[in-house]
Amino acid sequence: MDSSKKIILFDGVCNLCNGSIQFVIKRDRDDVFRYAALQSEAGQRLVSERNIDLSKVDSILVIEPGVAYFTKSDAALNIGRHLKGYRTISTLLHLIPSVLRNIIYDLIARNRYKWYGKKEECMVPAPELRAKFLD
Repeated sequence: MDSSKKIILFDGVCNLCNGSIQFVIKRDRDDVFRYAALQSEAGQRLVSERNIDLSKVDSILVIEPGVAYFTKSDAALNIGRHLKGYRTISTLLHLIPSVLRNIIYDLIARNRYKWYGKKEECMVPAPELRAKFLD
């Protein structure tokens, strides 16, 4: 695993999460991120190594190897800072206290299956994107 890449862990059966990952992949022009579903072997290993409680965070995480990990709205804004066209808005939204940002984040996360649906199994990346996903 390339330690210079940030890792986005996402709910692999959530339609909103899968759509968000596709959105990030298209805009990750500097190739900053690698991806793994939380349900995957790699996702489970990364969560376990960091003693992350998935009962409190179950939709998106960003891991910066050797530095830190980010959850909820902090994770989303961390991603946005690396996407062309979204850096400014991510920086501005970061000025809002995380407690307030996370109220909205948690509302969406709690209802994501009801509002956006759920797959029976994790997404399988297209062959041309396979190298961006961790095993």
